[in-house]
Amino acid sequence: MKATRVTFLVVAFSISPVASSAAFAQEYAALKGVKSAKVVFDVRTGVPKVAALQLKLIRQTNKDLIAEKKAPVTNVVFIGQSVKLVSSSREGFAPEDLPLLDEIAEAVRDLSRDGIGLELCLFAAKIHKVEPASVLPEITKVENGYISIIGYQAQGYTLVPVY
Repeated sequence: MKATRVTFLVVAFSISPVASSAAFAQEYAALKGVKSAKVVFDVRTGVPKVAALQLKLIRQTNKDLIAEKKAPVTNVVFIGQSVKLVSSSREGFAPEDLPLLDEIAEAVRDLSRDGIGLELCLFAAKIHKVEPASVLPEITKVENGYISIIGYQAQGYTLVPVY
């Protein structure tokens, strides 16, 4: 029996997965008939690496909804431990977390520039000993983040938990 030789050619591209995903994705069946999207992201994680990635994904989600012509209205509410990550204070963080806190601050600036509403729960800030004056300036401070989330949902916003 004669052996058959098979050769595979592997071609690699250096393309960002986020930037290139739209070119390969199917249409969103879930968006058929949707004219606009109102969304509130409930951000609670206190892990810098996780929060940095999640904030980038929130921004990308908003951009994707714009690309899909769904006229998004997007808000982010920082509750729980996440309030520590959007403060200018770096007290209590490990040295390896400091670059991630810089990424988070940049992500907050980007979200704000994109017109995304940002709120922080002062109740959580008090619990986690975050000085209100240290909160990044792009973020609106509210007494109770739960009230904001309740209000957004009552207005028809979709809640996306980001834990």
